[in-house]
Amino acid sequence: MINQIKENIWQMHFIVFGSCVYLVKFPEPILIDVSSKAASQELLEDLEKLKIKSEEIKSIILTHNHYDNIENLNLFPNAKIYSIKNKEEIEKDFPDFKIIKTPGHTQEDICILYKGVLFSGDTIFNKEQTCIGRTDFKESNPEKMQESLEKLKNINYEFLCPGHLI
Repeated sequence: MINQIKENIWQMHFIVFGSCVYLVKFPEPILIDVSSKAASQELLEDLEKLKIKSEEIKSIILTHNHYDNIENLNLFPNAKIYSIKNKEEIEKDFPDFKIIKTPGHTQEDICILYKGVLFSGDTIFNKEQTCIGRTDFKESNPEKMQESLEKLKNINYEFLCPGHLI
């Protein structure tokens, strides 16, 4: 299913399990996360409805490296992949994107603030922070999650775009 968030931002979420995928036209199309293999057909169909071909995607930003966020990278052969490992490069290539390190769910989690929209990955799922990413994985850190939540309380945004609709 496709929801338009703002003039140049769309959310795609799927019937099968996977993370939400966000399309930002900047002016070239950028994806934030790419969901699970189970959602690959739905993802391609949604992009087709938005008149985007997979080979047109030149940039993908990953909020973290869990399977339900990264498994469809192979669908985008022309895309450069960005993650926490190249935070400075993201901000250089996309100066309107503010990258916020939010470890807790995993050590490499990031949120992205772009023109009043917070792409929160699996850090938070609602503005009230009553639903947050799991911290019971071996790569999780509950204390770091609490620090990340405090950091996000100080971020002003109009729209929240989480990794999953809860």
